[in-house]
Amino acid sequence: MRLRALLETDALGLRLLGGEEELDRTVRGVMTTDLRDPSRYLSGGELVLTGLAWRRDAEDSEPFVRILASAGVVGLAAGEAELGAIPGDLVEACVRHRLPLFAVSEAVAFATITEYVVRQVSGERAGDLAAVVDRHRRLMTSGPTGGGPEVVLDLLTSDLDLRAWVLSPTGRQIAGAGDPLPPAVGPVLAGEHLAASRTGRRAPHRAAVHGTTYSLFPIRSGGRAAVAASRDVRESVLSDWLLAVEADAGDWPAARLDLLQGVTQLIAVERDRRDAARTVRRRLAQEVLELVQTGAAPAEIAARLRVAAPVLLPGLGSAPHWQVVVARVDWLEGGPGGAGGPVGSAAAIQAGPVAQTLLEEILVDPAVAGSDSSDRIAVAHAGDEAIALVPLPAVAPDGDGAGEGDEAGEGAAPAAARAGLHADVLLEAVREPLSGGLADDGRLTLGVSAAVHSAEGLRGALEEARHARRVAAARPGRVCAAGHHELASHVLLLPFVPDDVRRAFTARLLDPLRDYDRRHRAELIPTLEAFLDCDGSWTRCAARLHLHVNTLRYRVGRIEQLTGRDLSRLEDKLDFFLALRMS
Repeated sequence: MRLRALLETDALGLRLLGGEEELDRTVRGVMTTDLRDPSRYLSGGELVLTGLAWRRDAEDSEPFVRILASAGVVGLAAGEAELGAIPGDLVEACVRHRLPLFAVSEAVAFATITEYVVRQVSGERAGDLAAVVDRHRRLMTSGPTGGGPEVVLDLLTSDLDLRAWVLSPTGRQIAGAGDPLPPAVGPVLAGEHLAASRTGRRAPHRAAVHGTTYSLFPIRSGGRAAVAASRDVRESVLSDWLLAVEADAGDWPAARLDLLQGVTQLIAVERDRRDAARTVRRRLAQEVLELVQTGAAPAEIAARLRVAAPVLLPGLGSAPHWQVVVARVDWLEGGPGGAGGPVGSAAAIQAGPVAQTLLEEILVDPAVAGSDSSDRIAVAHAGDEAIALVPLPAVAPDGDGAGEGDEAGEGAAPAAARAGLHADVLLEAVREPLSGGLADDGRLTLGVSAAVHSAEGLRGALEEARHARRVAAARPGRVCAAGHHELASHVLLLPFVPDDVRRAFTARLLDPLRDYDRRHRAELIPTLEAFLDCDGSWTRCAARLHLHVNTLRYRVGRIEQLTGRDLSRLEDKLDFFLALRMS
């Protein structure tokens, strides 16, 4: 379609502010964004819709328009809802770059313009997806008649004979047409998609699982719920949904690929709507967190919890127990910027919102399909941490939940804790796909508190979860978690040992053994680990390593000779144990 057609459509109510001589440009797509630099989402030929939230002052207009023009955008439509009249500096920048500029009335929704453009473009290039865009409004509604991504996916199946599913970043099925994906397939596809996105490969990405080929299309949020303006792909790669289509898109014509990209835009609108619904739960969590961290009176925190409980656990007859989960995503400096971006700065990444979105996904039961299963999850962020307030139904020995102000003590808490969250279980289903998104320069660490039954215990639970996360951070691996039960162990001390002390301590004890193993392939380090794990038992250790006891004694003797330590002494055993844990 031509840009001129937008002005000829009265229902859109657009006003041309500049670029009349360029109205014969061909529109190939539409994108809504409030990012200051949306270049990585642009491929050329788009009409860009913006609410102007990116503009802080007049100097912002020129770089924004220059980026759009360089990316091959054919026109810009700016909404009047944010600032009223369209700023003159934006009009002037569009004139300089010969970019047609339209004003969008506050009474016209961007979804209306998106629907019109997608319908026209799809109809001109191919008619096989017209039914999808004709029913776009059903995607935007909810109710007993049904709506959302399932509508689009059903039509992909009926009109194009394509089976497709919408997946979360961890591979959990959010929507699908017909039979669900096998449980093990979703995480594999998500991992392949995240790994491909980190390397900057152009979508769609293709993956083969159990002999079936899937094409993976990213579904990127483009509204104000999107990540902060940045060229670093790491800010969004762990939060984008994806569309998995059971087909090989490698031999598809350009028109078919464009149509699928249009479908992802429709689903992205629904994603933004559902993200907006999390605002209340996030605000509740943020308010409780601020009260806890500022040392507010327990009565004030308890009152806020009573407000939160009906929202997070509707219909609950008694006050719940609570658990706190703390998560953090850390990036190494100078990681890859991904597709369309330069080398990124880890310091510039807003880690808190990234961890917040990721923790909201991790806390959803992976066996539950759909996005509404996150309706009882309240996650805030403070600095680089994401902090979740997780309600658990109160469990007491007599079957009645302990009230918020009860003097029942923590006697009921163990029962609730047994039914609560466990660190290893939380990461079991998401470890593999998230490792693909974290690649070689990212880490996710997570800590889980015990359950508490009152406002008085919430501050302790927060500190407990933070300590557990530090314990997880001391472990090797891209995705690590620790629970409250580990805090009674010696490993609680390890996260607080300075890095230079760690390096000196482990080098002094283990470097002689590593050097010897490298020269002689003697496997002294594995022998030491097994010997300590068997509590110094010669027979059990020899059996585990499939060695004769005399061979084991020779290896242990060599360890003692190289290090000057005596493995019959408790102090030396403990030093070796700690060195192995810190290495």
